[in-house]
Amino acid sequence: MNAAERLRAAAATRILVKDGAYGTQIQERRLQEADYRGSLSLSHDQKGNNDLLNLTRPALIREIAQSFADAGADVLATNTFNANRISQADYGAEGLVREINREAARIIREVAGPDRFVAGAIGPTNKTLSLSPNVNDPGYREVDFDSVSDVYVEQIEALVEGGIDFVLIETVFDTLNAKAAIHAARRVDPELPIMLSMTITDLSGRNLSGHSIEAFWASVRHARPLTIGLNCSFGAAQLRPHIAALNGLADTLVMAYPNAGLPNDLGAYDECPEATARQVRDWAEQGIVNIVGGCCGTTPAHIKAIAETVHGYTPRIIPAVERLTRLAGIEPMTLAA
Repeated sequence: MNAAERLRAAAATRILVKDGAYGTQIQERRLQEADYRGSLSLSHDQKGNNDLLNLTRPALIREIAQSFADAGADVLATNTFNANRISQADYGAEGLVREINREAARIIREVAGPDRFVAGAIGPTNKTLSLSPNVNDPGYREVDFDSVSDVYVEQIEALVEGGIDFVLIETVFDTLNAKAAIHAARRVDPELPIMLSMTITDLSGRNLSGHSIEAFWASVRHARPLTIGLNCSFGAAQLRPHIAALNGLADTLVMAYPNAGLPNDLGAYDECPEATARQVRDWAEQGIVNIVGGCCGTTPAHIKAIAETVHGYTPRIIPAVERLTRLAGIEPMTLAA
């Protein structure tokens, strides 16, 4: 069996667990600029460039990945959320994109071994294809679809070279950005399995480009993603109704990985592992998820608590969805006979 078939087979027998947040673990180390830079000659300040640590502090990234594996994670993501040419331009590190992604994938592949899965994490970049950054010129865009697709091709090619099983297009705030990433993945390998994870910007359940959960699914279902779901945004309690809505729509696996609650006034996350796990247990009891994990603020302790909590619960049964023409602007439209 290939990796996608193995994941589906495993998800049919139990709720699988994804890892937690690399950023949270890196911040806890209180690294200095020199730690990020290492021996590299770069003109910009590199503090905060977490992706660069795949090159300059690979042992640290391996240690974090291993801690999530030891906590019970079945799916390990690469530390490559901002490892694309657009985002790395802020650090003057565009020329290192391929090397960063290749090495990141190799590190996680080594930790994962034969029994876990490796997801190549792809963030949304810091640009948007759907919205103008200039209030005086609604038609203006800083980037175009083809250039964003090219940026993602570079990243995905390197992740594949490093040994990933799937591409994880995550924290989707702009559906068009996600479609550019899908387009790129298909350019690299038409058979490369894709995971998709949307992030909502308010409790009404829409992302920044205005799409509801239903409209987002209608916009990306053509890609036949291996998983569809939600991450970031809020804690598990706030995400629950939106995961429940997706449950009845998607004829594929549902994966959700919330933040550790809502951030405090300083931007930190105070929700303890037990509290997060209790809320995720509700998802498991209701049978609305196949894969669960953690996003901002979640630690190996959170992942361990989640893994222990969902153990023994029956995974979500993928529904048989009637085949209809489903379209979307920012709202879904279904054409029925």
